[in-house]
Amino acid sequence: MSLRALPDFPWDSLAPYKERASSLAGGLVDLSVGTPVDPTPDVVQDALRDAADAPGYPQTYGTPALREAVAGWFERRRGVPGLDPDGVMPTIGSKELVAWLPTLLGLGAGDIVGFPGVAYPTYDVGARLAGARPQVVDGLAALGPLTPATTPKLLWLNSPSNPTGRVLGVPHLAKVVAWARQHGVVVASDECYAELDWSDSERDVEIPTTPSILDPRVCGGSHEGLLAVYSLSKQSNLAGYRAAFVAGDVALVRQLLEVRKHAGMIVPWPVQQALTAALGDDAHVAAQKARYAARRDLLRSAVEGFGMRVDHSDAGLYLWATRGEDAWATIDALAARGILAAPGSFYGEAGREHVRIALTATDERIATAVERLAG
Repeated sequence: MSLRALPDFPWDSLAPYKERASSLAGGLVDLSVGTPVDPTPDVVQDALRDAADAPGYPQTYGTPALREAVAGWFERRRGVPGLDPDGVMPTIGSKELVAWLPTLLGLGAGDIVGFPGVAYPTYDVGARLAGARPQVVDGLAALGPLTPATTPKLLWLNSPSNPTGRVLGVPHLAKVVAWARQHGVVVASDECYAELDWSDSERDVEIPTTPSILDPRVCGGSHEGLLAVYSLSKQSNLAGYRAAFVAGDVALVRQLLEVRKHAGMIVPWPVQQALTAALGDDAHVAAQKARYAARRDLLRSAVEGFGMRVDHSDAGLYLWATRGEDAWATIDALAARGILAAPGSFYGEAGREHVRIALTATDERIATAVERLAG
């Protein structure tokens, strides 16, 4: 595949707006990216330091303790009992898996990779890297009558969504799984914002996070044909560690494992130890969620006071907001207040009238943004 087939990196087009926003007295409030700014929890830092003496090669499959920790976390936090640790593998962050999953599954020319119409651009890029055909799939009915040539080989879900914060409920997910199994489609569900649920009432008193594709209410207790992708970058401030994992169908995970062993796609052993520690400690996740909740409350009120409507945004690290105009006009208006956001058009044509506003800034910067939006 020629590199010319890849889209331009969209954030480069924000440079003039960033320059304008930065010129305001008091400096830039950058709410355009979802990079964590709060400290990495002590329990994770301690585990990394304790594992610093790592002269040998790590296991591509991950340590047994790590895979068991993932299974335990799924049962405790996601309502997924009995996840087979053999169906778990650590990844070098979740973005690399999103980008390379079609290739790792052996997809290529003539194969279709489906993904939401408003979505993280890497789903599209991953299809292109494999030489497959990217296709927006907003609802199964949109696919029309299926033939072998028009049926996706891989379908991406993203719940909670980046950028919209929309959460897919159990009935919706169950319908997708039933359809996929009927047509032999692999479903990969990107769930990395699951712990950051802002619903007004608990979705399920027994399950503290948003629903997973591996939830038995969704999949009937079988993980065949299903992969859940998860990252601790958001809930545990581990973006710099590149600490993530994929879980689900044992046969699919082993297929990925064989390719990754040949390619040397291995999570460093100290990071595996840190990931294991993070998965066993729920307290730091609750503390981080509380920080984001406070920032979200302040920012949402200010954004709405600025004349914007917030849509979806039921979970995750962003406000999906609109003034009913082209996103770039809103980006320009925010830049005039010294605030940088991301235009919804970065995530697909359907997002052209929205902007994505991140909660990932310090309390001081969020307070500054609130003050500027009110000014």
